[in-house]
Amino acid sequence: MHSACHALCRSRSVTTTTLNGLEGALPPGGCRSPATKDRLRRGKPDAFSRPCEKYVFFICRLEFPRLFGFNRAMTADEKLSLAGLLDTAEDYLRDGYRRPRGEYSFTDDAFKENGAFKKNGAFKENGVTPAVAPGSGTTAPVAVSAGSLDTTNLATLTAPDSLETVAAEVLQCTACNLHSGRKNAVPGEGVAHPLVLVIGEGPGADEDRLGRPFVGKAGQLLDKMLASVGLSREKNCFIANMVKCRPPNNRDPLPEEMAPCSRFLARQIRLLKPKLILCVGKVSANALLKTAASIGRLRGNFTPYVVDDAQETGGFTIPLLATYHPSALLHDESYKRPAWEDLKLLKQRLTELDSGYDQE
Repeated sequence: MHSACHALCRSRSVTTTTLNGLEGALPPGGCRSPATKDRLRRGKPDAFSRPCEKYVFFICRLEFPRLFGFNRAMTADEKLSLAGLLDTAEDYLRDGYRRPRGEYSFTDDAFKENGAFKKNGAFKENGVTPAVAPGSGTTAPVAVSAGSLDTTNLATLTAPDSLETVAAEVLQCTACNLHSGRKNAVPGEGVAHPLVLVIGEGPGADEDRLGRPFVGKAGQLLDKMLASVGLSREKNCFIANMVKCRPPNNRDPLPEEMAPCSRFLARQIRLLKPKLILCVGKVSANALLKTAASIGRLRGNFTPYVVDDAQETGGFTIPLLATYHPSALLHDESYKRPAWEDLKLLKQRLTELDSGYDQE
């Protein structure tokens, strides 16, 4: 949704002229209070606190009147389209993440025999036929699935979130400048229900070339480190990064580059629900723990990481362990001993959770 919203926002210029034109497009009975008119006339692109609010604005001010109109009967399909758009807006304004919903069941509004919906003796509107003939007094419920909608991508917008959905959005993301220099975005890799989620800082040259995380020399060392305590990306781990595109010259990602990607990582954490998080390097540890402390100070113990889950009251916590990035070990062997101590601490906690985890 976000990539589509941003694309729409970039393609339209919200100016006073545009706003006046949209206001004029509203039929009588629309929201045209003096306060609203004044706010719209003073509208500027930076008047919206987030880019996607412009998308919500266009839906409410332009798309609803165009698609559905006002003061007329509606079909079941139209009601489902409207409900889907409202659900999407609600999810975005609440916390930016989609919430699973059940299937709606709407009925067509009552049709009048002399009304605008009667065509060639059949009562239709946009190709939809009422469940019963007019005048019968009742209208049977019409079960409509999201797949029957004509509204573009509406089924995708309201569907339950998934790792595949996140990965697809990552591959299309253009929210920061890193996308312009990438060969491949790198969503992440591993099992769907991992014991450990490993989080690095960003893809390197090899990762950018292959579209997979931690596949260069540092990645090969990471695989050996994980294997030493009974872990692997094929069996019980998922590996991701703070940013999904390679920063130039492998520099640390900037805050304005991590911010757009943080929503992808947050969704991955919610979906994966790992037992433990292993942050390799200060970039990921500082970002998740909201601190500027060095890895030397953060390593050696678990810190609770709080996940705000829209579907779980109060969210949940995941123990987080920070350690040195594998590339740091390749450049300075003095880090190998403390890194090994951290791995033993990780294994100890995993054994407490499941004594046979490394035998599966």
